[in-house]
Amino acid sequence: MKKKMRKFKIYRYDPEKDSKPYYREYSVETHEGMTLLDAIIHISENMDPSLSVRYSCRMSVCGSCGMSVNDSLKLACKTQLETLHGDVLKIEPLPSMKVIKDLVVDMEPFLDNLKKVKPYLITHTPDPAKERLQSVYDRELIDSSVDCILCGCCTTSCPVFWTDKGYLGPAAITKAFRFLYDSRDEGYEDRLHVLGGVGGVDKCHHAYRCVEACPKNINTTYAIDMVKKLILTGKRDTE
Repeated sequence: MKKKMRKFKIYRYDPEKDSKPYYREYSVETHEGMTLLDAIIHISENMDPSLSVRYSCRMSVCGSCGMSVNDSLKLACKTQLETLHGDVLKIEPLPSMKVIKDLVVDMEPFLDNLKKVKPYLITHTPDPAKERLQSVYDRELIDSSVDCILCGCCTTSCPVFWTDKGYLGPAAITKAFRFLYDSRDEGYEDRLHVLGGVGGVDKCHHAYRCVEACPKNINTTYAIDMVKKLILTGKRDTE
């Protein structure tokens, strides 16, 4: 198995004892098939146990290990080291978020925005005798957005979110799209005041950084535009 020494310049900051952030470099012997998360876990377990990083599934499902890699946002568990270029890899936490410690950020503001759009199926009519049916075509309309794992990469890559934490952000609006365009959902009015109000979809300026950052290749800007159309017309545009 081919091996190679790689250098990692990792952001370090413990607000309980550090006056300001700093960077520390580590050299790791890497091999083919090794992910960025593999390397960071190796550093934490074998070189510096004081390094903090958040992760869980290691299969790009939970969304826990989002971080900045050479100024691009990625999931560490999905990122193969052989796809990253440069003599030194700069690893930082998600931008514009409060750092709890090192690569771990406070996701509460992000999750609070998600709660505002009520990311669940809303119905007002009586439940049918069995399940609420949905056609294959109607399911395909929301297929991509269903894949969102709430890693925060799209929202924290957004220049509007950097300067205005009142903006819902691409992830929350994409989740809203997923349910607003679900043929079984009846929650348009329940979400309208949030999505159409201050901090809603009109804040999006189409920088497209969210699309570039999404590790699941979701067209978040498309989802935002579809929500805008729904607000303007009051009808689901399914064409």
